[in-house]
Amino acid sequence: MSVTSTQFGHLFCFGLGYSASRLAARLAARGWAISGTSRSIEQAAVGHALGYAMHIFDGTTRTEAACLDDVSHILISVPPGRDPGLAGDPVLAQFAETFADLPTLSWLGYLSTTGVFGNTNGAWVDEDAPLNPTVARSVRRAAAEAAWQDLAVTYSLPLHIFRLAGIYGPGRNVLVQVATGQARRIIKPGHQFSRIHVDDIVAVLEASMAKPNAGAIYNVCDDEPAAPAEVTTFACSLLGIDPPDEVSFEEAAKTMSLMGRTFWEDNRRVRNNRIKNELGVRLTYPTYREGLRAIYDADFSS
Repeated sequence: MSVTSTQFGHLFCFGLGYSASRLAARLAARGWAISGTSRSIEQAAVGHALGYAMHIFDGTTRTEAACLDDVSHILISVPPGRDPGLAGDPVLAQFAETFADLPTLSWLGYLSTTGVFGNTNGAWVDEDAPLNPTVARSVRRAAAEAAWQDLAVTYSLPLHIFRLAGIYGPGRNVLVQVATGQARRIIKPGHQFSRIHVDDIVAVLEASMAKPNAGAIYNVCDDEPAAPAEVTTFACSLLGIDPPDEVSFEEAAKTMSLMGRTFWEDNRRVRNNRIKNELGVRLTYPTYREGLRAIYDADFSS
C-alpha cells in the first residue's frame, strides 16, 4: 500500500538519513514537495541537488521555525542527543512550541527502535508489551517517545510512532560485509535479531500517511527473527563464498567495541501484526532471504 499519486503533500524530514531519504525519493517522484534537515552544508548539498529545500540542523544551532510553514507531513528521524544540554530530543528542544501552531499538519511520524522493549530472553513482544530498555541509547529513545507523546496530547498532534528493527538495504547489508571480508559468524545460542528492509519501512510509512491514526504505535520488522550467523551463512551462499569460521560470542566480544557489544545484550522476537492488520501492509521482503536475494540480484550479480 502507498500514498496514491493524487495525494500530493509537503513532507519535512528532520534528518534525511538512510530511511527518510528513501521515503523522500519515493514521494518526490509522485510530485510531493520535500524539505528537510542535514547536519552539514555538504550533506545538505545532496538534498539540494535532488530539488529538496534543505536546512542545516545539528541539534545545537538555531533553525528558523518558518521552515515548517505549509508542511503537511513531518518525519522525525533525528536520534535523541547524548548531551543533557539538548534536553533529550534536539527537535523537541528547539521546535516544541512551533508544533503548537501547524494548521496544515496532517501526519507526524517518529522513528524509534524496538530496543525500547529491552531484553525478553527471546520471548515475543508486540506494541502493547511494557518498555524495559536495558542500554543507554534505548533508554533515551523510550524517554523521547514519552516526550513526543506528551507534546502530542498537549497540542493534539497527529503523532505516529514507528519502532524499527535492525535496518538493512542497498549499500547497508551483510552482503557488503561478506564481500569486503568484514563478516563474522558469531554464535550465541538462542540469540535472535529482528530485521527490516528499508523499502518495507517506506511502505509502512506510506501506508500510515494514507491512513492516519493519531496516537498509533507500530512495530516495523519482518516476519522471521534470525540468528546473525544464519544470515551471514545465507549471504555467503549467494556470493559463492565459504562462510567464515564460527566464533563464540564470548571470544568475539573481546574485540568488539562497546557499542557493538550492546547490540547483543537484548534478545527478543518482535511481532508485526499491527502493520498488516491496521495498515494493510504486505511486506515485499518478509524474511532476510527475499531481501538479500533482491540486493544480490541488483548489486552483486554480473
